[in-house]
Amino acid sequence: QEYRGKHIVVRFDGQKCIHSRHCVLGRPEVFQANVPGAWIKPDNASTEAIVNVALACPSGAITYERLDGAPNELPPPVNLIRVRENGPLVVHADMRITEGAQALRATLCRCGASKNKPYCDGSHAEAGFVASGEPATQASEPLKNRAGPLEVKPKPDGPLEITGNVEIVSGTGRTLNRLEKTWLCRCGQSQKKPYCDGTHKRIGFKA
Repeated sequence: QEYRGKHIVVRFDGQKCIHSRHCVLGRPEVFQANVPGAWIKPDNASTEAIVNVALACPSGAITYERLDGAPNELPPPVNLIRVRENGPLVVHADMRITEGAQALRATLCRCGASKNKPYCDGSHAEAGFVASGEPATQASEPLKNRAGPLEVKPKPDGPLEITGNVEIVSGTGRTLNRLEKTWLCRCGQSQKKPYCDGTHKRIGFKA
């Protein structure tokens, strides 16, 4: 869906939305849920206000294109994967997802129940998925380069293969690990979450 204002175009991808509600709570005059007709009204707030709300959308469901000559969203200075309590992996990076287009923000399923894999669709709540957002810190050295392209490859019936500079952090922002290559669980059953331990093979995970 695309909503064009005088100074900004706001786009919404409903398949990626996890209903974090930053939009409708942050700028309710712009993002008007459950109303007839167009629910995003870009001219009801300043361009900067809308940009700030879009950047707070963890899933990347809300993106924008500025029409005022100012730069659009840029890759972050540090590639991050945040581990959400009982929820998905929140990725903020200049990423290439094998099954989709280039993106800067995404929420990726780690419960195994999403019907929109590799993206989260909120199924973790219905499935009663339990996984700490505060796993143990592992010893790691600071990366020489903390940004750059990040490849996210969902392996068939297996984990997420992550290649590139990335820092994995807890829900509270604590550094868990710094890596250039890792495999993250997406079957929901690993005993080493958020990392894969091969359990997907034993349980016959399909994706």
